[in-house]
Amino acid sequence: MKSFTQFKDYDSANELIETALHYKKYPYVDASLGKGKRIGLIFLNPSLRTRVSTQIAASNLGMEAIVLNIDQDGWALEFEDGVKMNKKSVEHVKEAAAVLGSYFDILALRAFPSLTDKEKDMEEYIFTTFAKYAGKPIISLESATRHPLQSLADMITIKEQKVKDKPKVVLTWAPHIKAIPHAVANSFAEWALGCDYDLTITHPPGYELDEKFTQGAHITIDQEEALKDADFVYVKNWCVYHDYGKIQMMGDDWMLTEEKLSASPNAKIMHCLPVRRNLEISDEILDGKRSLVQEQANNRVFAAQAVLSKILK
Repeated sequence: MKSFTQFKDYDSANELIETALHYKKYPYVDASLGKGKRIGLIFLNPSLRTRVSTQIAASNLGMEAIVLNIDQDGWALEFEDGVKMNKKSVEHVKEAAAVLGSYFDILALRAFPSLTDKEKDMEEYIFTTFAKYAGKPIISLESATRHPLQSLADMITIKEQKVKDKPKVVLTWAPHIKAIPHAVANSFAEWALGCDYDLTITHPPGYELDEKFTQGAHITIDQEEALKDADFVYVKNWCVYHDYGKIQMMGDDWMLTEEKLSASPNAKIMHCLPVRRNLEISDEILDGKRSLVQEQANNRVFAAQAVLSKILK
């Protein structure tokens, strides 16, 4: 594997899941695999779990990890070609990415969408431009349209927790106070379908996701219907796709509560974090036995470790 930016296929996903579960049991079994290698973690946007879990994963493999927060530690980057750089940007991505590529063996990048320019976001303009000039293996720490490390950790969590081969997995929209990217929802749908799970997606009218990520899922605007007999419920907000980047409704009545799960007595609840308590999910769920959010976060380490080891090998 040369880079890791999205779901590839069923066999590759399962191989990564099994590798991650192996590392969860034996985190230091390949402690010298990355000896003498460096990974640069480049953040154009904030991070907690993604940053720390990837650093730990690299350390478990003997790699040196260096973090660069571009918005705080580096120069403002210019991505457009042929521009006169007489405004905010100080350094062009052509030089910045090439220099970083010369310093590191692997580069990992987080670049959120603008939520204003749909065409550029869907083309992964910032991510692909950076990768083009870096010239080294690239790991996505979340891009405009996908968050594959999070989704791999989610699939690891489901694999550990499921009691039947093809559980009913529900992705439900939740309220939020601002426009949130589609990356986690897109990626979760892509991986859940790719891993052959029975996926239902539920959201208010107007919040349809890009069909290239959801084809094969059952989609409904009836949250009560969707939640019935669920085995796993993934809670996530996202903004409008067709009227790109907009919020059409707050949808406070879409918050997940125990009352809504009365027809799903065994459902486990998932969320990528950070989560806004008592807006997206109630305290009673997050603090109760249904919640898998901490286990998902823990599995982020081993998801990253599996990906790094495949690239190193």
